[in-house]
Amino acid sequence: MPDLATEKTEKANQGFSLIEMMIVIAVMMILGAITAPGLFNTISDINLRYSASNFGGLLQSARIQAVRKNTFYGVNPVALPSGDAGYYVDIPKSGAYANGDPLMPLGTALTVHPGIGSGAPNEGTFVAGLNFAVNPGGSAPNFNARGLPCIAAGNACPQTPGQGFVVFLSRSTVTGNVRWGAVAVSPSGRVQVWTSDSNGNWVQRD
Repeated sequence: MPDLATEKTEKANQGFSLIEMMIVIAVMMILGAITAPGLFNTISDINLRYSASNFGGLLQSARIQAVRKNTFYGVNPVALPSGDAGYYVDIPKSGAYANGDPLMPLGTALTVHPGIGSGAPNEGTFVAGLNFAVNPGGSAPNFNARGLPCIAAGNACPQTPGQGFVVFLSRSTVTGNVRWGAVAVSPSGRVQVWTSDSNGNWVQRD
């Protein structure tokens, strides 16, 4: 008479059958398809927040240099040797990027949109909620010797009283979505970092 305990042990040692393995793999693939878009969007949100903070930090560098050197500085777009775009602070005011200048590479997925009209979600509501007039031009701000945002004009950088700036940033995701952030500069020179959630609600991050 066969030993029942031995039979159970032998069956347990046989492991999964091919059909069982295929079922497990199919379930894992379904779960992966369900969770992957959310995971990719979360990663994109983290990258966007990091990029917005970096751009805000670059503006802060320009402001510090302006106050320290009693002149005006801003951030300037630059084409990098890698083919990517970037923004930098022209410390020697040479008109070109040089080693040692504060630099932020954008990569291929990130786009900077200075001024209003970027196409960001609920842009009008967001700008109105800043509670200061926003310069409508398509350029990032400069900072004068007092650390206030201004628009460079020749050798001067006059400030419009009560006027601030906003720069929007967009990052494309692998799922075809676009995530949005913004860096706002108040009339007093304070730099604020914002991001938009999937519902178009803006949240201040700094």
